[in-house]
Amino acid sequence: MDQVSFEDFYKVPNLKFDISKLRKDLEIILDRRKFSSLGISHFGAIPLNQIPNDKDSTKGHNVRGKYWTIADESGKEVSRDIDIDESKYTELVPEFENTYFKEVYETLKKRFKIGRVRLLLKEPRSTLSWHKDPEPRLHIPIITNLGCSMVIENVAKHLPADGHVTITNNTKYHNFFNGGEQARIHLVACVLENPFN
Repeated sequence: MDQVSFEDFYKVPNLKFDISKLRKDLEIILDRRKFSSLGISHFGAIPLNQIPNDKDSTKGHNVRGKYWTIADESGKEVSRDIDIDESKYTELVPEFENTYFKEVYETLKKRFKIGRVRLLLKEPRSTLSWHKDPEPRLHIPIITNLGCSMVIENVAKHLPADGHVTITNNTKYHNFFNGGEQARIHLVACVLENPFN
């Protein structure tokens, strides 16, 4: 891997998608369905892929999956939610079939070993919990603002919505905050071969 300016943020070279097509087809998807919040404040997800012939793989806790957090001042780490076999998520959800998202998904599958791919929403003036995930994440920002940053340990970085792809080291403690006044929407994929090892 090439040397990068932020150790835990890797901007993938020679890979860029058409942000205007992503935004146009995002509007189509949002006309068809809403973000699922799972009852979690300020969070929303729309799965792009599923386990073949298993519509339940895009519902409930399968949308979020396992993570670890430090719940209180004791500093003790605890796990939350359920284990997900990311390698089983190989089929595009049918509603994305005739959209630019299909081309993006197919391109990503050729370049990376990926698991679940989701559109993730962060509402204005909100943040995620301080947590870590089982694997890194690939981000393509679609809608963002200058008040949005990802924080990995002590490094904060804004990811612009310019069509570029960034892999983030979510195996370290991190969060994402949206300090702006508009929603932030990223396409996020679980990366199954860790480029940070």
